[in-house]
Amino acid sequence: MTRQHRPEANRHTLSPQTAAPIGAAEGASLAAMALVLRVVMQFVGLVLSALGWVLSMITTYLPHWKNLNLELNEMENWTLGLWQACVVRDEVGRQCKDFDSFLALPVELRVSRILMFLSHGLGLLGLLVSGSGLDCLRVGERQRKCKKWLLILGGVLFWTAGVGVLVPVSWVAHVTVQEFWDETLPEVVPRWEFGEALFLGWFAGFSLLLGGCLVTWAACCSQAPLAAGRYAAADTQAQCPCLENGTAAPKV
Repeated sequence: MTRQHRPEANRHTLSPQTAAPIGAAEGASLAAMALVLRVVMQFVGLVLSALGWVLSMITTYLPHWKNLNLELNEMENWTLGLWQACVVRDEVGRQCKDFDSFLALPVELRVSRILMFLSHGLGLLGLLVSGSGLDCLRVGERQRKCKKWLLILGGVLFWTAGVGVLVPVSWVAHVTVQEFWDETLPEVVPRWEFGEALFLGWFAGFSLLLGGCLVTWAACCSQAPLAAGRYAAADTQAQCPCLENGTAAPKV
């Protein structure tokens, strides 16, 4: 008689002793990737916010919020900012004069001064707060929850600072458009147009908003969601010994 050999079921099934280290290694790899992505997002968000904060400060002091080109005298150009008005002549160069009174300014310029200063303070506070909650810092490594809330607070401060830049810049631009298309003024009267500082302010405001979004997203994203499941599966296999064919070992 010929003996028939039955094929062994699940011959290639890994034993619990082998599956546990593999699951732990995969979980550790996913956790490391999540940590690297989170740190990169935090760094990029902080750099964008710092860039927007610096540009907003430059926008505040630039005397180029409005430009005025005289058709009758093309050699003379006027510029207007939050603090002074300047005239550029080809013969004598640039001449600027500071505004004498804060109350004598138009309402959009007065409010723009206040909001821009408020934006500077909030942006600086956001840099300090979010910088203290970065994962790459060794300070407070065990206080993960506290660092998370520091990042969220920093992101909210960046959002507020970005809005504080966009509101005055957009308001001045809106008033400029209204005055440019004002039909009550004669056509021979020169009209103010957009200056370079307005475009720089828009870029600064959106940089602060984007940086705040990245910092907040990096703080709220989960930490390696699959890692916990793989670790749990590995621990279960290690604690419950099974046979290679998947059936539980009989108790003697």
